Order: sequence, then structure tokens, then C-alpha cells
Amino acid sequence: MTQPQIASRIPFAVEVEAGKTYFWCACGRSHTQPFCDGSHRDTVFTPARFVAERSERLWLCGCKRSANKPFCDGSHKQLPAE
Repeated sequence: MTQPQIASRIPFAVEVEAGKTYFWCACGRSHTQPFCDGSHRDTVFTPARFVAERSERLWLCGCKRSANKPFCDGSHKQLPAE
């Protein structure tokens, strides 16, 4: 597995809490998208750790192709049609 699985073709809107640590799924295999559940263990991927700077809604990448991981940068708009 050299490319992550596409978990979603749109970003995930999530509410985060200030100061809380989150682990974003980078492999696309997690059953708790967009967060890691350990499904990457037999892959080359590792989750992206981030700490919320403030309580707010964030848009986390669902296609796993963002250049600004874990945040959506619009890369899903460039995915080939299914």
C-alpha cells in the first residue's frame, strides 16, 4: 500500500476542543474517520498528531491527498472520477 485509501471525497467537518490532542487517519482505513483507530499498523502510514489551538469547527481531509495534512486543501477536487 503506497497510496492511502480514499476515505471520503469530501472533507470531514469536526468540532475540536482547545488544547486537546487528535490523531488524524493518514492511511484511509480507519473505521473512526477522520481519526485514527490503529488500522495503519501494517502500512507505511502514520497518523498526523495535532493539538487544537482553540475550540472550533475544522475541515479535515477525507481523500488523504492534502498537502496541508490533516487539513483539507481542496485536493479532493482533483481526484479522478470513480
